[in-house]
This record gives sequence, C-alpha cells and structure tokens, in this order.
Amino acid sequence: MTLTVASLHVYPIKSLGGFSVGEVLTTERGFEHDRRWMLVDDNCRFLTQREVPAMACLHCSPIGSGFRIIDVRDGASFDLPWTIGTGVHLNARVWGDQVDVLDAPTEASAWLKDRLDTNCTLVFMPDESRRPVDPNYATGITSLSDGYPYLILSQASLDDLNGRLAVPVPTERFRPNIVVDGGTAFQEDAWRTIAIGDVRFALVKTCARCVIPNTDQRTGARGVEPLRTLADYRKRVTSEGAVRVEFGMNAMALGNGTIKTGEPVALR
Repeated sequence: MTLTVASLHVYPIKSLGGFSVGEVLTTERGFEHDRRWMLVDDNCRFLTQREVPAMACLHCSPIGSGFRIIDVRDGASFDLPWTIGTGVHLNARVWGDQVDVLDAPTEASAWLKDRLDTNCTLVFMPDESRRPVDPNYATGITSLSDGYPYLILSQASLDDLNGRLAVPVPTERFRPNIVVDGGTAFQEDAWRTIAIGDVRFALVKTCARCVIPNTDQRTGARGVEPLRTLADYRKRVTSEGAVRVEFGMNAMALGNGTIKTGEPVALR
C-alpha cells in the first residue's frame, strides 16, 4: 500500500476559508500561521460558521509578509500581517478553554463586522499564550483550533463518501490540514502514528463533525449533506449517550520540521 501527501492546508483565521501549500512548517500548536486569529462575539466567545455561515465566504490567501481576506461574493478584500505584537489583552473562550489573546486593530474588526453583518471582534493568539489539548487524549498545546493542532483526512474516505452522494462535496468542507492519498476508506481509524519526512504525527482521536461540512464554502448556504449520509454509516453513540458522526482524525506533531505534498506517508 502506497500512501502520499495529497494536499496541505492552512487556515489563518479560525473558521474562515484557508489555502493550500506545497510545503509547510509544523509546530507544536499546528502548521505555521494556522488558526492564530479568530472572531469573538460581544462576550468574547469564539465564533465559527456554526453560528455565522457567511464566514464560509471569506477566504484567506498568503501575500508574503501576511495574508489577504477575500470575500468571494464580490471580491472585496482586507490585508493582515501574520502576527501582531501589541494590543489589548483579552480573555477569550474557545469551548471550555480560556485563552489569552490580543485585540486586533479596530479597522480589521470593523471590516469583518460589515462583511458578516454581525457584531464581532478579531483577536490574535500570541506565542506566549499556551492552550493545552484535552489531557484525556494527548499531551501538548494547540492554537485556536476546536481541540487539536492537526486534522488528517484520507482521500479514500472522502471518495467513499462522495460515491454515496448525489452531489459530491469538495475537501474544503471538512477543513483538513493534511490529506493523505492512497489506501482504503477509513483506514485512518486504525492509524496510531504516521511519519511524513522527518516529522511523526500521533493520531489521537476521531473527529466528531458539526454542521460546517453541510455549508457551501462559496455561498454560505447550508443543506443536509453530507452529514445525513455520513450518519448512516459513521455514527457512534458514546458511553455518555452522545451521538457523534465521525470523519477524519485529530493529531499531534511529535517534533517540528517541514513536510511537502507528494511525500510518502509511512505507518509507524
């Protein structure tokens, strides 16, 4: 069985569209520049496409020393640096975690508020801010992701899903960091450690999916697929009685390095 890296993806702002890269630096909290920014509401709680589907229409792309947010509905754009070093410190909430963040320049928040037609503030996670992952599954930190630094998806699993759908869905609906090509559908469920180049990844937990995969990443329109179909064969009831539809694997990087598309993926 030959496995290779099909694609690599970075999302500078949590829940906004990201971009693909040919190579990328891994860090303990995720890919370089991945989900270091996010939007929060008036209570400093994180916002995602779950609450604001229009966030799907704002896509990020790199422009050298920073990145550009483009509204795919009309082409309007706003530029941001990769990092900021100063700002008012805020205590933001991501699920049950309290995270130290910096308030972004007001003009950035104003632009996003206008584009999304919702009250929001853009914030940045500085290097000094440390957010642990769930100790029940792993040891380490993450960025402003939902819970873990990396999400790994198998192209074979996506192909299997799309073969069951009347209208196939693109990879971007699932917001992976690493897409692996080759092998068989849902092989990743059994993976524990993989190596890409000199970097090893521990796959620590299946990813429970929310409504974001049902959201068109160009229009923000939300339907019932692919979660309705996924629930037919990827639904699990936890010991606490919670119903989860699982697709993809959360992962931790065991060391830092540069990985590239096309590189072999070895099972360890």
